[in-house]
Amino acid sequence: MTNRLSLKAIGVAAVAAAWLAAGPAGAQQISWKMATGWPGGPLMDIGAKAYADKVAELSDGRIKIQPFPGGALGNALKVSETVKNGVAELGHTWMGYDWGADTTTVLFGGYAGSMDTERMLHWIYEGGGLDLQRQYRDEKFGVYSTVVFIRTAEAFLHSRKPVKTLADMKGLKLRTVGAWVDMSKDLGAAPVSTPGGEIYTALERGVIDATEWGTLYENISTGFNKVAKYVIIPGVHQPTAPFEMVFNKDAWAKLSDKDKKIMETAAKIVTFESWLKVGQEDAKALEYYRKSGNEIIELSDEVQFETNKIAKAWAKKQAAENAWFKKVFDSQEAFEDLWKDAQRYRNVKTPPRG
Repeated sequence: MTNRLSLKAIGVAAVAAAWLAAGPAGAQQISWKMATGWPGGPLMDIGAKAYADKVAELSDGRIKIQPFPGGALGNALKVSETVKNGVAELGHTWMGYDWGADTTTVLFGGYAGSMDTERMLHWIYEGGGLDLQRQYRDEKFGVYSTVVFIRTAEAFLHSRKPVKTLADMKGLKLRTVGAWVDMSKDLGAAPVSTPGGEIYTALERGVIDATEWGTLYENISTGFNKVAKYVIIPGVHQPTAPFEMVFNKDAWAKLSDKDKKIMETAAKIVTFESWLKVGQEDAKALEYYRKSGNEIIELSDEVQFETNKIAKAWAKKQAAENAWFKKVFDSQEAFEDLWKDAQRYRNVKTPPRG
């Protein structure tokens, strides 16, 4: 009898301990690994890590996510594959890295023909973009997807050579990824793709002439300006760039509805906070580069117009050959038509400053 009672007491104690460990109302304790494509910098700090911190905050510390730098859990350019295979439960990436598998990815990640970030945010959250993204990623890649982090237009280049005209683009050894690999060839460049962690060394050694990466602010942490004198603006190749959090479908399915809501709420908060942070810091960045001895060059109109022309022609060609691309492209084009008069009723003209 004593042994049976002791065993029963031990069993009750074990259940109680498990209940207490689960947190309020027996909620599930979760510990997940996050793969990323980033060696560090703002994409890690105000993207991946900020998301992990926000999820922990909203769950009162019950859900713990550990972000790993690019390459630690798998190829930094193949985060969606790492997550699908279960090496990590979730991963922070730019969807356009998967453009080799399907070019539709660049419509969600931004490309040279994209709308600006304000419009992209409205399309994502109010124009059906996020629903399309989830359907697409599920059907084509077998992962669950949401948006985490968005930036404004990137810097066009950090370059060892001055670049302003179409003639300057000829033969330029340019590091880039996504659809811009193809489009930059049409401008005469010689593009190559490398992960973020390898760019600085390649630029320093002259393996490449120039690189695109992030916005003016984001690129301060990379130090590209220390080995490349010229900062070329604006980023006509990338007017906007929404980033993505992908989830392993089995891991996502095991979450309670409440925890799924926490994950989604954190994603939206971090996305808007990143937009605000990047926008504010971009405003300060040009002066930083000037004081660092860099020369700021604004692209000629011919490059900007030709880039848009090439991008739209490329997109129409993709849409003619790819049903998913057409579905997303048509949605974005319809949205831009809806917003075609926005400049007239949203922007008030003021005299130039200084």
